[in-house]
Amino acid sequence: MKGYDAYTTMTFARERRVLTVTLDRPDVLNAVNAAMHAELARLFHDIAADPETDIVVLTGAGRAFCAGGDVDWLQGAMDDPAIFDGIAVEAKQIVFGLLDCEKPVVCRLNGDAVGLGATVALFCDIIIAAEDARIGDLHVNIGLSAGDGGAIIWPQLVGYPLAKEFLMTGRLIDGAEAAALGLVNEAVAPDELDARVARMVGKLERGATQAIRYTKVSINIGLRQLAHAMMDASIAYESLTNVSADHREGLAAFSEKRRPAFGRGGGH
Repeated sequence: MKGYDAYTTMTFARERRVLTVTLDRPDVLNAVNAAMHAELARLFHDIAADPETDIVVLTGAGRAFCAGGDVDWLQGAMDDPAIFDGIAVEAKQIVFGLLDCEKPVVCRLNGDAVGLGATVALFCDIIIAAEDARIGDLHVNIGLSAGDGGAIIWPQLVGYPLAKEFLMTGRLIDGAEAAALGLVNEAVAPDELDARVARMVGKLERGATQAIRYTKVSINIGLRQLAHAMMDASIAYESLTNVSADHREGLAAFSEKRRPAFGRGGGH
């Protein structure tokens, strides 16, 4: 599609002035590798400058929304910490791209959203999930600090006690529970997801475009201030855990399909 031809890990479709963006690595549950991370970092900046788009629908190909970081990519960043420097810059661009884009972004949460996948979904403006889609921030399960934005958005949606529980234990919940907690707007049966998203998009299409955009901007002022205050520190903490013994053990355990044996006293 014109304007998005350079993207390799996503597909784009336009109907009227609605742009549907599909994360498109279904064979690995749309896990984020270096290419997708770089493309997510510029995606919402490109959409903001797209004169043909008023509304965005973000979803995943296949049975997942996004399974978080690709394990090979994470392994490479641990083995060569210099790689994490670039990841850190892009992580901020992803969060601020979502917050700064004035156009409403509807998340069609078709399947599991984990780690960065959960962060991207939760920074969308309206989130409609399949009841059986699971969502969670599992950074700690592989020995990483939740530094890519999860520590910002989860407390705003479910409050600090629940956010700490989810982020410090890596607990997954399904769409129905997420809706009950206010983490997502609504959870529906999988076969009703497309119709429900279409109804929401229709409401936005029939609305006053400029008024909707400026309302989003106004609501996001507080989130943007919070993100500016927190992102550098949270990414720095994640970079510290990127070179920890616990992260090395977490990745090894994931690859070997076993429970990790984390250290004590900081995991160094």
